[in-house]
Amino acid sequence: MPALAIQRSNTILYCRRWTETLHFYREGLCLPVCHETDWLVELRLAPAAFLSVADERRARIKSAGGQGLTLSWQVPELRAARDQLRARGLDPGPIRPHAWGAMVCYLRDPEGHRIELWTPLRGSDG
Repeated sequence: MPALAIQRSNTILYCRRWTETLHFYREGLCLPVCHETDWLVELRLAPAAFLSVADERRARIKSAGGQGLTLSWQVPELRAARDQLRARGLDPGPIRPHAWGAMVCYLRDPEGHRIELWTPLRGSDG
């Protein structure tokens, strides 16, 4: 049986701290805005991958308080990405090896969602 033909991916974060969280992704990570309303903003991560930040006060779905979710993003150069975030005033953690063959570092958005930035180790097809 063939896999489901997914053409586009969008993760939606429902946030209590909507303004601060939106600022983190829009200004801190400099993600470009693709669509915006007065309670939901869609940001582009990659050509067919998006992240939306929704104000839980205006939505039927409520925030999980940042629990139980990791946004895992592969970047081409982890050290450069970490340095770039630090230059913007963000505080990603140390770079360290991960058991599945990658180097990783973590940070959290104002809502508490964990963001994992990673790059494969040399020789890994991760």
